Amino acid sequence: MKIRTLLFLAVLLFACNFAAQAQEYNSAIGLRLGYPASVSYKTFLSEKGAVEAFAGFRGFSGYSWVNLGAMYQVHNPISELDGLSWYYGGGASVFFWNFRSTFVGDAGTNTSFGILGVLGLDYKFKDAPINASLDWVPTFFVNGFGSGFGGGYGALSVRYVLK
Repeated sequence: MKIRTLLFLAVLLFACNFAAQAQEYNSAIGLRLGYPASVSYKTFLSEKGAVEAFAGFRGFSGYSWVNLGAMYQVHNPISELDGLSWYYGGGASVFFWNFRSTFVGDAGTNTSFGILGVLGLDYKFKDAPINASLDWVPTFFVNGFGSGFGGGYGALSVRYVLK
């Protein structure tokens, strides 16, 4: 299941990279510095529509998770500043949880699915191949560990623009 999901995301990313664009940039890859820290790839499918795929890991005190996800984003330029746009959208993510504690013992592993919303700002630096974004990602966990609403997620992303 994990290999199929990774393979599907890789094919999607490469296929999306060939779409024609009228943007400040077509695609970018870098880090999503949030909860959890992730690798991020963003590509535009149309003038306003972009897909961002990410994979991340977080671990501490016997508790860890890996997540894979993607979001569709609608970008709207802010005319007062070249290269700046705001965006909104949604997507989905899958979380693979693991919890082990000396007090509780082995609580095992679990898989959760999340429905994501996104609201953020995106900026392409004029004289450098760098893109930065800041967003809020409210998440509703459908099942498993942490099921229910999680509103505190978001990230600062810094990506290298691919030509």
